[in-house]
Amino acid sequence: MTAPRLEIELEAVRQNATVLVERLGRRGIGVVGVTKAVMAWPELAGVLIDSGVAGLGDSRLENLQKLRRDGSTAPLMMIRSPMLSQVDAMVHACDVSLNTELAVLSALSAAAIRYELPHAVVLMVELGDLREGVAIDDVVDMARCVTRLPGLVLTGIGTNLACQSGVVPDQNKMDELSGLADEVEAACGLTLDTVSGGNSANLGWALSSADVGRVNQLRLGEAILLGVDPLTRMPIDGLRQDAFRLVAEVIEVKTKPAEPWGEIGQTAFGPAAPTPAPSPDGHGRSTIETRRRAILAIGRQDIDPDGLTAPAGVILRGASSDHLVVEVADEPLTVGDELSFGLDYGALLRAATSPFVAKVARVVQPR
Repeated sequence: MTAPRLEIELEAVRQNATVLVERLGRRGIGVVGVTKAVMAWPELAGVLIDSGVAGLGDSRLENLQKLRRDGSTAPLMMIRSPMLSQVDAMVHACDVSLNTELAVLSALSAAAIRYELPHAVVLMVELGDLREGVAIDDVVDMARCVTRLPGLVLTGIGTNLACQSGVVPDQNKMDELSGLADEVEAACGLTLDTVSGGNSANLGWALSSADVGRVNQLRLGEAILLGVDPLTRMPIDGLRQDAFRLVAEVIEVKTKPAEPWGEIGQTAFGPAAPTPAPSPDGHGRSTIETRRRAILAIGRQDIDPDGLTAPAGVILRGASSDHLVVEVADEPLTVGDELSFGLDYGALLRAATSPFVAKVARVVQPR
């Protein structure tokens, strides 16, 4: 089988999505399954739909177009403000988009009229994380503007927390969002279908709150794919953390000095890690301390090495563009063997979107 590859156990994803859809559904909250981390891989998108998500969300136009080409009839959401240069394609590719800029909304309106494709809008509110969002004091006026734009339907408001600055989506933040939904409805004389509370970081609040208020939607990616809480990266009770494995092939195994020798400058990706003083003879080749190391045919172009979890007995020692260096001690590795790694969200995102990493369904018996 080709390497490097990302092995995906679809049954684990199915179980996680089903559990979260059921738990949140009991609280009146629907789930948009976010596909951006796997580049809208059709097999996984299908699993999300089968698991009961209310729709699919992605931040890239190309991924939304792929979902449409692959025959998806699910409601599709653009979860990043559309680029002005893409509004024509956007109204064809998706049903609803998250928005913050009047210039973009005006262009979407023109495109919706031009192609006779009404487009739904969720107006995003800035609640402190300092990523996208309209200022709280401007939300009502912006909502009024949207309602005056032909071809657009103001279907909801939303927010995003924890992604940029780590601001926790707690009860106070969600109460504020609910209150804003009431204000918009009163000012605009309409009923909002959607109050989109945020992402996987909202789960702790959503599943424990005594009152979720108006929040009736979450946009979930990491929790479904990896089964962890983004605020703590701890496992979520009842979810699986084994859906993804990165497999890479060994291209060198040798015993080498434990530390580099010679004058040290910057590496290809910035300052080198501190190293001990050189041996008395001025170089490390004659030092007694050595390590058995392996090199794998994958690198920073494809993955975030800091987001990998090595198998037992293997220690990550560094990475360049195309090489991942590990210390293997007494592991019986030879050239051509493969090693399998766990991934966090950042490593998964980079691996799944690299054209050099194959995506392969891994079939494992359901638990």
